[in-house]
Amino acid sequence: MGLNPFHGLSAFPLTPTDADGRVQEDLLAVLLERIHASGADSIGLLGSTGGYAYLTRAERRRAVHVAVECLGGERPLIVGVGALRTDEAQALARDAKQAGADGLLLAPMSYTPLTEEEVFQHMVAVAEAGGLPLCIYNNPGVTKFTFSEGLIARLSKTPNIVAVKMPLPADGDFEGELARLRAAAQPGFAIGYSGDWGAADAMTSGSDAWYSVVAGLLPEPALKLVRAARAGDEAEVRRIDARFQPLWALFREFGSFRVMYAIAELLGLFSLAPPRPILPLSGEARERVDAALQYL
Repeated sequence: MGLNPFHGLSAFPLTPTDADGRVQEDLLAVLLERIHASGADSIGLLGSTGGYAYLTRAERRRAVHVAVECLGGERPLIVGVGALRTDEAQALARDAKQAGADGLLLAPMSYTPLTEEEVFQHMVAVAEAGGLPLCIYNNPGVTKFTFSEGLIARLSKTPNIVAVKMPLPADGDFEGELARLRAAAQPGFAIGYSGDWGAADAMTSGSDAWYSVVAGLLPEPALKLVRAARAGDEAEVRRIDARFQPLWALFREFGSFRVMYAIAELLGLFSLAPPRPILPLSGEARERVDAALQYL
């Protein structure tokens, strides 16, 4: 695949599973085909939205095979390979490459808090094992580990590590953060953001990518926002972002993972519960999700 998987809109779908954690292949294919048809720049399989931490290695392998077959090499596929143990993450990375993935996404999952050197060695070992372009997943809200700018720069100079997926900056200074990271990192290192409610600011500030939760189910309006930003049409970016605001508020209040399951049901795509112990949204919250979709 010649396309760079770490630029533009990367859409992160849910991974539909039954109550036993078995991937529902036909439902996953439907989600992937919707994203593919939209023209999104890449698909981020088994990210946080894909519930990777709740799946066995066998089911994660199954999901990757479904995606590769569904996409047929026509859309870059990024696969999340995070795991508690380095050897397990290495095995997942090899599985993804063998199945035909185009890139990897790695968060430093942990139970015992990790040091910078432990994370550095973990990332380098998995990148070497996978042999594919790898994106650092800086997700402190979940992992409780924050990549320093120095660590990101150091990792950018190692083989196969070519991008970072950043959280929204606490001070809102996207331009400053992007400038610092680009000055310190290897030339060509791609810097993108997650946190959908900050996508408009990230993209208009020059971010290389939007790693989008909502695009996993609503790829078309998300792609319009990215295209408007690429065209320098800030007024259109703000118009689209304003339509998303009710949904962004729900993402922040309930967590995007829960909201996405409600959206999937409201769109008639599937009616499955999130993996336990995560509980589905209540009736009142679902009504608010429905209203936010109507606003879109």
